[in-house]
Amino acid sequence: MKDPFRIAAPLVTLFWLLSALVVRGEIIDPETLSEHVFAPMSLGEQISEDGVYELLNSGGAHAGYVFQTEPMAALPGFSGAPINVLVVLDLEGRFIDVQLLTHNEPIFVSGLGEAPFHAFFEQYEGLSISDSMVVGTPYGGGGDGSGLVYLDGVTKATASVRIAHETILAAALQVAREKMGGVAAGPPAYPNPEVDEALSFDDLLSEGLLQRFTVTNGEVQAKFADTVWDDDDPEALDYPDEPYLDLWIADLGPRSIARAILSEDTLEELDAFMEISTFDEPILLVETARHGLVSPDFIRNTAPDWIAAEQNGFPIALRDADLFVELHDDAPDALHDGVAMILRTDRRLGFDPAAPWTISAKAVREHGMFQPEIGSVSLATEHQTDARFFTRPDQIERLSPFEEAIRNRQGDLVALGGFLAVLLPVLLVAQSRLAGSRVFTPLRLGVLAIVVGFLGWWGQGQLSIVTPLAGLQTAIAGGSYAFLLYDPFSLLIWAAAILGFVLWGRGLFCGWLCPFGALQEFAHHIGRLLRLPRIEPSRLWDQRLKWLKYVALAGLVGVTVFAPSHMDKAAEIEPFKTAITTLFVREWYYVAYAALWLVLGTMVFKGFCRYLCPLGAVMAIGGALRLRRWIPRRLECGAPCQLCAVKCNYGAISKSGAVQYDECFQCLDCVTIHDDDTQCVPLILKNRQSTRGAKPRRTGHPNQQGLPA
Repeated sequence: MKDPFRIAAPLVTLFWLLSALVVRGEIIDPETLSEHVFAPMSLGEQISEDGVYELLNSGGAHAGYVFQTEPMAALPGFSGAPINVLVVLDLEGRFIDVQLLTHNEPIFVSGLGEAPFHAFFEQYEGLSISDSMVVGTPYGGGGDGSGLVYLDGVTKATASVRIAHETILAAALQVAREKMGGVAAGPPAYPNPEVDEALSFDDLLSEGLLQRFTVTNGEVQAKFADTVWDDDDPEALDYPDEPYLDLWIADLGPRSIARAILSEDTLEELDAFMEISTFDEPILLVETARHGLVSPDFIRNTAPDWIAAEQNGFPIALRDADLFVELHDDAPDALHDGVAMILRTDRRLGFDPAAPWTISAKAVREHGMFQPEIGSVSLATEHQTDARFFTRPDQIERLSPFEEAIRNRQGDLVALGGFLAVLLPVLLVAQSRLAGSRVFTPLRLGVLAIVVGFLGWWGQGQLSIVTPLAGLQTAIAGGSYAFLLYDPFSLLIWAAAILGFVLWGRGLFCGWLCPFGALQEFAHHIGRLLRLPRIEPSRLWDQRLKWLKYVALAGLVGVTVFAPSHMDKAAEIEPFKTAITTLFVREWYYVAYAALWLVLGTMVFKGFCRYLCPLGAVMAIGGALRLRRWIPRRLECGAPCQLCAVKCNYGAISKSGAVQYDECFQCLDCVTIHDDDTQCVPLILKNRQSTRGAKPRRTGHPNQQGLPA
C-alpha cells in the first residue's frame, strides 16, 4: 500500500492554502432578534458595534441589554463553529432570558435532539452575572453556603454545555464592563461589623468621614455666564458670595459613622432597613443652603432628580431610602435646620464604598414664563470613606473549566487511568506472553467489553472524526483550542492514542480502545457462533477498498473548509454517535445505518473499521510516527511461509511477510503464531530437522539402540 503521507500531503497543503478563511456561525439580524424578545419588553436601538441593543420596558424606558454572544465570545464548539446565544440582562446584571440561537454541536443536531440544549439555557433566568456559577454537581467543600450556583449539565454532552456556559459568561461580563458600570463579578465589599469605633462629630470632620462641599452663588453664576439663563437667578447676581450649595456627605454603612451622626431613633430605623436591604449602602446627604437637594416634583422612594453619582466613570444608581432623618445632638444647628435624606445604592452593581466616588448636584434654571427653557449645570465633588471600615469576603475562586470538568469526572478519570496503566505496559513488555496465553481470547474480549461498557456507553469516550475536524476549523479561524479541555475523559483517551502512534502505530486505539470497533469484533464472534458465511474480499479488492477511508476523510476536510455548517451531517458517516453516544436512541435511519455495519460485521470482519472509517484514516496517518517494528518477523515469513498473511483478519500482512502497520489493529494473532512451535511453519520445520538429525541414545534394549529387532 502507498505511504499514507502521500495522502496526508495534499490535505495539509489544502489546509495551509485556506488558512486565511474564518469560520463563523450565523449572526441573527435585528428583525429576527426582536422576535426573541418577549412582551412587555422590546428591542431598542443598537448601542455597540458588537451588536449590543437596548432593552426597553413597556413604557419605552431603558431596562437592560440584549446581545448575541458570538460577536463578543466566539468560542469554538466541538463542531468548530461557535455557539450563538441570545442573552437579555437587566440593569442590575441579572439574566432575564437566555436562548439558544444557532449552533452546530453534533451531539444535539442529530443525537440527543435540541430539547436538552434549550432546557440547559433556561436555568440562567433570575441568576446574576455576579453569581459564581459552575456546570456540574457540588464537589470538594462546595455545599450549602459555598456561594457556588450549580447548573445541571446534559448527560452525554457535558463538553458542549461547558463551552456554551463559558461563552455566555465571557460575553455578559464584557457587556457589564462596557455598558453597565462594571457590575461586580464577585462578592462586593461591605461594612465590617467587627469595626466599632467611638467617633465624635469632630472626628468625622477631621478624618473626612463627613465631608462638606460648598458652592457660592457667584460660582454657579459663572457656569451660566453667556447663556440664555445668565440673568434668571437674581439672588445669585445680588449675593454672589452667599452659598448656593452647602452639601454634607457621609457613608452610613459603617455603624461607627452612623452612630456618631444620627439620632438614636433614626439609627434604629436604619438598622431595621439594613436587615432587609443587606446589599444596600446608605448615603447621608444634608443640604443647608438654598439648593435643597430635590425638586418640588420629587417622589419619595425614587431616584433623586437633582443628585447623581458615579465611580470610575460609570454611573451609580441612587434611590431614596424613604427614612425620616434626625441628626445627633452633637451636630451643628445648621445641619439640624438643613434638608436631609438617606439615599441607597446596591453594592452588587459595582459600587465600592471604600474607593473614591463622585457625587454631583444639578443646578437648574428656567428661562421664560409660559414655556420656559430648562438649563442646568453640574456641581461635583469626590468622596471616599476610609477602607478600615470595610471588609471584602474571600472571593470564591472559581476553577477553570478544565479543572471543573476534572473534578466532576474524577472517579471516571481515576478508573480510566488505572485501566490504561495496566493495559499499556502489558502490551508493551508482555505482548508475547499475553498472545501465547490460553486465555488470550476471553481476556481480549473482556477488555473490549470494558471498552464498550465503560469507555463508550458510560464514559462517553468514543473518539470521533469531529474532534480533529473541529481542530482544523479552529486553526483556520485562528481561534482557541480550549474546547478540547472541556472533556478530559476523551482527552485522556486521545493522549493514549497519540502515545500509541509512537509505540504501535494506529493499533492501540483501533484494536483496543475504540468502543465501536469493539462492538464490531463482538459481532464477528457472534457470526462465528451462528456459523454465518464469512465474506472476505480478495487481497486486491481488500487493498482497493481500504482507500475509501482516505476518500471519506478528504471529503470531510472539504466540507469542513468550504461548508462548515454541514460538517455535523457529513460526520454521520461515522455510526459512533448512534451506537455509542446515544445508545441507539435516535431517528430510525441513523439506527438502521449503525445496525447495518454491525450486521455486516458478523460476515465481513470489522468492515467499517477497515474500509470506511475516516477516524481510522487519521489514525493511520498519525501512525506514521511509529518508532519501531514491534511485530517480530523471521526470514522465512512470506518466503515461503504465508500463514500469518492468511490468518490476519485485517489483511495487514503482505505476501512478502512485511507488516503494514497503517492497517494493523494489534490483535496479536500473528504474534501468537510467531511464538507457537505448533503453528509457526518455520518453527515446525526447524523442530522436525532437529528431531531427524538427533542421534539416538544407547540402552540395553535393541530397539532403543536403533538395531534390528
